[in-house]
Amino acid sequence: MISEMMKGLAGKNSAIRAMFEEGNRLAAIYGRENVYDFSLGNPNFPAPEAVKEVAIDILNNEDTLYLHGYMSNAGYPDVRKAIADSLNERFETKFTENNIIMTVGAAGGLNVILKTVLNPGDEVLTFAPYFVEYGNYVLNYGGVIKAVAPDTATFQPNLTAFEEMINPNTKAVIINSPNNPTGVVYSHETLTKIGEIMSAKEKEYGHEIYLISDEPYRELAYDGVDVPYVTKYYNDAFVAYSWSKSLSLPGERIGYVVIPSEMADFTITFEAASIANRVLGFVNAPSLQQRIVARCLNENTDLSGYDDNRKTLYEGLTAHGFECVFPQGAFYLWMKTPVSDKEFSEAAKEFNILVVPGTSFACPGYVRIAYCVAKETIVNSMAGFGKLAEKYGLK
Repeated sequence: MISEMMKGLAGKNSAIRAMFEEGNRLAAIYGRENVYDFSLGNPNFPAPEAVKEVAIDILNNEDTLYLHGYMSNAGYPDVRKAIADSLNERFETKFTENNIIMTVGAAGGLNVILKTVLNPGDEVLTFAPYFVEYGNYVLNYGGVIKAVAPDTATFQPNLTAFEEMINPNTKAVIINSPNNPTGVVYSHETLTKIGEIMSAKEKEYGHEIYLISDEPYRELAYDGVDVPYVTKYYNDAFVAYSWSKSLSLPGERIGYVVIPSEMADFTITFEAASIANRVLGFVNAPSLQQRIVARCLNENTDLSGYDDNRKTLYEGLTAHGFECVFPQGAFYLWMKTPVSDKEFSEAAKEFNILVVPGTSFACPGYVRIAYCVAKETIVNSMAGFGKLAEKYGLK
């Protein structure tokens, strides 16, 4: 018999994945072009050409025994140094290779961090709405996730509620900016206040409270908006990064974790995280992908397509009378529903439109619409959204 924890998960796919599978079912009936699937954050835009060119060059010219062999659990030292140097140049930080651990994407990085810091029963706070898998990652290590209620006026973190919720059992706080699902970027003022609150609570309770910044969407920011770097605001801060979105490589599972030297007990924390990488079964991040991303640090997916989609979707939906948060980053639009989010999501299926209920992000009354799709999908979906608007009296 399987474990009690997995009994609760087996057969219960996330709402995001369930909608994705529903999209495949509808596509088989109506044709892919007639299904408007906004469920999954799966980039529709190709990786930069340089990624392919670098991969071919590496495979043709590097020693394959070295290339495909084991290395330090933290990853290739020269790759980690290249990443540290790039971060220092961009954000005026002072990292070295000894602050970087290569991971199996940001999700792998989050699990490495949580494995490193959590004891059973420790509490982890995050801000609603939040990515559903955070709860599962925390549960993996016996932790308890608690969501801070949202500020639905701005979808910046509700800092009053946050300060009230921190308690002696709080071990970590997960943030995500640019945010999935709202597209909001946490401001300098927000991060300053989070750092101040957490520093005061560390002193009050006499133990570290870690800030964990999940940053797969860092490079996807529009209109010149600044995405502040969190290690400047708080010493006990981890950063988990992935190239899944910035280079359109979600299936390659390559990312890293930053552990700043200013962190309390830095040396043992870095060592523990490196070992967590091993004992979780990752052993090390994919070797070929490490070599590739190290040579593509100045490459990015062209944001113009995402930006065009963002504006087209927002303008189309608001013209139909829907209330939406205009995204500053990532590739999701957060829309208020005129009825319950689950009822709206079911009604949208009648028009072959697939969106994810906000309940899945601990924030009912909204839906997430992923616009990392072909522009034609957005344009052609508007007739269905228009009929939904009529159905609910928005027009």
